[in-house]
Amino acid sequence: MAENVFDILLERGFIRQTTHEEEIRKLLAEEKVTFYIGFDPTADSLHVGHFMQVIVMMWMQKFGHTPIVLVGGGTTMVGDPSGRTDMRNMMSREEILANGKRFVKLFERFLEFGEIAPDGKPKEPGKAILSNNADWLLDLNYVDFIRDIGRHFSVNSMLRAECFRSRMEKGLSFLEFNYMLMQSYDFLELYKRHGCKMQFGGDDQWSNILFGTDLIRRELGEQAYGMTFALLTTSEGKKMGKTQAGALWLDANKTSPYDFYQYWRNVEDEDVKTCLSMLTFLPMEEVNKLSALKDSEINHAKEILAFEVTKLVHGEAEATKAQDAARSLFGAPGEGGGGGMDNVPTFELERARLSGEGLGLVTLMRETGLVTSNGEGFRAIEQGGVMLGDEKVTDAKKLMTEADFPGGSVIIKKGKKTYHRVMLV
Repeated sequence: MAENVFDILLERGFIRQTTHEEEIRKLLAEEKVTFYIGFDPTADSLHVGHFMQVIVMMWMQKFGHTPIVLVGGGTTMVGDPSGRTDMRNMMSREEILANGKRFVKLFERFLEFGEIAPDGKPKEPGKAILSNNADWLLDLNYVDFIRDIGRHFSVNSMLRAECFRSRMEKGLSFLEFNYMLMQSYDFLELYKRHGCKMQFGGDDQWSNILFGTDLIRRELGEQAYGMTFALLTTSEGKKMGKTQAGALWLDANKTSPYDFYQYWRNVEDEDVKTCLSMLTFLPMEEVNKLSALKDSEINHAKEILAFEVTKLVHGEAEATKAQDAARSLFGAPGEGGGGGMDNVPTFELERARLSGEGLGLVTLMRETGLVTSNGEGFRAIEQGGVMLGDEKVTDAKKLMTEADFPGGSVIIKKGKKTYHRVMLV
């Protein structure tokens, strides 16, 4: 294992851009550094894109560095234009506050937090700090802010930043234009409050990070540092973490542990190494060995990937249940399938709904979440992609009756990767 966390992050493919590469490497080797990553609570759960940043924080904490989790209770009121083609929907303070509280519960699964001493440092070195920029942003005097902070920002330089330049044709509101000032001010505040020397973020945050380090230099005459990390993408450059139902959430109530497991079990062969490197703590020697497997053997690597990531997010017990369920459905050779059917995603259907002519299969598929609309369900059947048990469905207008539920249940399969059990009650 490398002695410097910088080299580990580099080896595993995280690091994209740095403000001062050699200085950062030396600093992380010789000192215990306080750093921060910001998370705007625009939804009621973290998703897998956030988890990339969480993994970085976990690596840093393993090496004794102090993470600051900054919940963007203030910045979310404005909305980050980075990586977006349109303006975010405005959210109420109450909604942002509620989402932020849910974020905190998830962060507590991954990081060790501690109490803060009067000097702004953790009472126990290396313990994470939880902060919320609503504490200093929501009560700012706007005129004072513009006089004291705004004078350091060149509009010409800001307009050259990718996050703004890409939006100029479609339009950029003055509201969003303020976001960079607010995020830069966050870095300044955290530097003064906690001695935070580094800001990390996704590669789309590069411009915001640069302006933050520059503000600290101009305001305090001190050196701060920034580093960005790769976004989780497929070998074709597409963002990972999108499912048929939307984002891949870390909250079990929004994405079940089984569906979470199945997502990673079904990644493309070419993406196994990236996922093992960035989303697990397996040694790189093992990552390289697993990702070098070919043909059907690569499925073993995918199963390890799915188990490890699900274990990190949902715990070992849930990962084991998801794995057992998947093996039961897919009949993995030598794995003794069948024992995990109770963990397969299950929809309970009232027997009375099958009376008369029966219940439309497409309607049932929509209600279980296998499809998002009737149209999608009809197309899936017409294209030969739906099975009841081991029988392919050829009638898009099929009506389900009790005869379709031998033993009181049936497995509906959509495509090669999506399964759902329907039980009569």
